[in-house]
Amino acid sequence: MTATLPWTTEKPTALLVLADGTVIEGKGIGATGKVQAEVCFNTALTGYEEILTDPSYLDQIVTFTFPHIGNVGTNDEDIEDLTPAARHGAVGVIFKADITDPSSYRAVRHLDAWLKARGIIGMCGIDTRALTAWIRQNGMPNAVIAHDPSSVFDLETLRAEAKAWSGLVGLDLAKAATSGQSSQWTQTPWIWNEGYGELDPNAAKFHIVCMDYGVKRNILRLFSGLDCKVTVLPATASADDVLGLKPDGIFLSNGPGDPAATGEYAVPVIKELIKTDIPVFGICLGHQMLGLALGAKTAKMHQGHHGANHPVKDYTTGKVEIVSMNHGFAVDTNSLPEGVEETHVSLFDGSNCGLRVAGRPVFSVQHHPEASPGPQDSHYLFRRFINLVREKKGEPAIAER
Repeated sequence: MTATLPWTTEKPTALLVLADGTVIEGKGIGATGKVQAEVCFNTALTGYEEILTDPSYLDQIVTFTFPHIGNVGTNDEDIEDLTPAARHGAVGVIFKADITDPSSYRAVRHLDAWLKARGIIGMCGIDTRALTAWIRQNGMPNAVIAHDPSSVFDLETLRAEAKAWSGLVGLDLAKAATSGQSSQWTQTPWIWNEGYGELDPNAAKFHIVCMDYGVKRNILRLFSGLDCKVTVLPATASADDVLGLKPDGIFLSNGPGDPAATGEYAVPVIKELIKTDIPVFGICLGHQMLGLALGAKTAKMHQGHHGANHPVKDYTTGKVEIVSMNHGFAVDTNSLPEGVEETHVSLFDGSNCGLRVAGRPVFSVQHHPEASPGPQDSHYLFRRFINLVREKKGEPAIAER
């Protein structure tokens, strides 16, 4: 289908041009310019600053289904990427309503100014429900989002660029999302009206090494809050780099792109790590690449899972939890080899959301148990992992919930 959809009566200062030639007109916000990316939709009602700074959204344009985004402004505490100066995270954003002035006591900057500072190109004033319905029917499209205050667009060039973009399949983005260096993390979780705390790494009980494929800050904070010193290594670190630090546990982080592409260099490392008796825990991209290392396969999803209201069942407890999700690839349940158990499943579509190795201290989940501002139903997974670490060290277990 090729069409022009005039979803605003104002002269458009932004365009979303899909790979099939569809053009959606709107009002430009944030940075000016244009960028090629994949369009997804996110169903969260809040947490937009966390979402837009999540490195897992690299090379994606996020459409928010909730119509009012920006009313609490932005601050310096709610970002999730480790290197904000490099602007890891979403490259584009789409809202229904105009951004309002912030009304939160924590706000230090208007969302529009924040988007400009981070180089995120955006548009508003469009029917986001119609765009969401289009994605649900047709899948996440490759596109170009363009913002020009003068309303001057070369439509044919934009259509050609949208059509020509190769998309996320086969694309390794972890090297772009990783912090790229070894570092130590000591910040502990946020406390209302107090902010973040600090862990004394010399007094920490356990040492966790994080393989950073695009890790989120709150993951590291939750580890610190469980008395763990955390060493962050770049995505390209070797098994010798990890094991040389003598970790009590190994964490495989979230991140963007195709797990099979990143897995070309990461999977051999993960295979070496799971041969040890050191507990291993993976989230999102880390989960997918752990699956690959164990012999499973991954596949691109039709519309992906993006939001903070996804129901997931934990087969190990029989409980259903509401979780945050952000992924466009998934582990194929039917490809799980013998000895690898499915532990979590999406109640939306039955897709795999967790696995563990029978008889080994190795497990992972597809969703984001660290979500901030929430939900926090899955925080127990961090305590489950630390209990594996405690068991190896002869320490008594702590309550999961």
